[in-house]
Amino acid sequence: MKTIYQSSIILLLLFGSLYTSAQVPVLNSYPSSSNVIFLDFDGHIVEGTSWNYDSAIPCNDANLTQDQMINIFNRVAEDYRPFTVNITTDSTKYYAAPADKRMRVILTTSSSWYGSAGGVAYINSFTWGDGTPCFVFTALLGLNTKNIGEAASHEIGHTLGLRHQAAYDAVCNKVSEYNAGKGTGEIGWAPIMGVGYYQNMTLWNYGANPYGCTAFQDDLSIITRSSNGVSFRADDFDDKLPTASAITIANNKFTVGGIIEQPNDVDVVKFTLTSPSRIKTDALPYSVGVSNAGSNIDLQVELVDKAHNVLGVYNPTTTLSASIDTTLPAGTYYLRVQGKGNDYAPNYASLGSYTLAASVAPVNTTLAVHKLQLRATTDNKQHKLDWEIVADESIVTQTLEVSTNGTSFQPIATFDAATRAYVNLPSATQTYYRLAVKFDNGRLHYSNTVPMRNAESNTAPYLMGNVVSGNLRISSPSVYRYAVMDISGRVIHKGTLLQGVNTLPLNFSTTGIYLIQYNNGSNVFTEKFNKQ
Repeated sequence: MKTIYQSSIILLLLFGSLYTSAQVPVLNSYPSSSNVIFLDFDGHIVEGTSWNYDSAIPCNDANLTQDQMINIFNRVAEDYRPFTVNITTDSTKYYAAPADKRMRVILTTSSSWYGSAGGVAYINSFTWGDGTPCFVFTALLGLNTKNIGEAASHEIGHTLGLRHQAAYDAVCNKVSEYNAGKGTGEIGWAPIMGVGYYQNMTLWNYGANPYGCTAFQDDLSIITRSSNGVSFRADDFDDKLPTASAITIANNKFTVGGIIEQPNDVDVVKFTLTSPSRIKTDALPYSVGVSNAGSNIDLQVELVDKAHNVLGVYNPTTTLSASIDTTLPAGTYYLRVQGKGNDYAPNYASLGSYTLAASVAPVNTTLAVHKLQLRATTDNKQHKLDWEIVADESIVTQTLEVSTNGTSFQPIATFDAATRAYVNLPSATQTYYRLAVKFDNGRLHYSNTVPMRNAESNTAPYLMGNVVSGNLRISSPSVYRYAVMDISGRVIHKGTLLQGVNTLPLNFSTTGIYLIQYNNGSNVFTEKFNKQ
């Protein structure tokens, strides 16, 4: 039996704050998995494990109501949703699992045998096979469901091999053993393996551990390493438009649920409108309460037409959910869903389950917005932007928004209804633009997003505008070979760029998204453009 005295064992704590359980509901997050995490709410006597130095440890129940148990289960289950792990309250699932692929999490008010920690676990004990549990001390956490759920996920993480996510200052001094995250409100973020009590959105993280500011811990890789026997769940939706799953619209609505399992996962579904319709779609992350409490994913949804043109990108800056409200002509459309970071959370592990809920209302009126297209070119150090709006409704306001990461946008200028151009002197190396237009029917529409680079800082060729109808204009710092490809990677045209501005005719008629790749023998760069 493994003991605390072995040099390979590291004991880690999660500190908390003091205050008969109801019947435990039977719950499972992934019942087909043989990897089992058992949330034990009703008490247990711990014997013959690495915790037992000289006697048994009797543990009382968690002193929680059924609703509290369900809330805690749902929080922990969502934290582990991307993985082939069954979070369960059913002891029969635990006993049926292989001894080296299971963990008992004892949620108990009995803590005097240990001390003032909110929870405790042995590193890597998930695979020991000797029944060594981990603990969450519910009374020391004030019987608070949020804090108990955070502590449970944190301690389970230790059993799977994770150490803490620590915090350091700008000169590498350790500020805290536990990274408390940053931000406020719905999108406030903290690492699960830091301290997540004070933020809404707690995620797995790639960050510094307590042993140095350059000692990075990749939480996802450690959880899914082969020695744990845990992997990411199989992808539930393809990420390609041609192989997208079709959604059936019944009674003028549809609902579909999915999981973003890995950082590079994209889920694509398609639907067909038989007549012009107004479609309202809510993309909702799984949550346990208001303001997306307990959610693990910040959703971005793209609306794409049959020709693979992106009609809109929906990712509000202050919420984890997204919504679409637009009117479309008859045809086939795609919804492309992925997890994104925000002002506080990184892209790294914005993962979890979501629901798309849509209502469809056929309309007999002329479409409100026919075209809303933003274009941009580079002139010296300036970005020259112009746009085209074709709409039946009257424009109330126009706002140009800018971003340095393509995710979080801020307004930089507001225009009257007649304005169609603007010149900006960018301060960042990479700048993204989009136009927000409010119409007199109260609806807000966004243009396409246009990425631009600061010409002064470019060491690679770049498109002088990524929406084109005639020729491509490319600025190149030196001689580069180029290749124009369709979205599948098929080369359509290739040649050589000279230093300076190059004009390339597009001698093909098919509209849609294309790629252009630059290569100088040692560096390769790729950009996208939209041929109109």
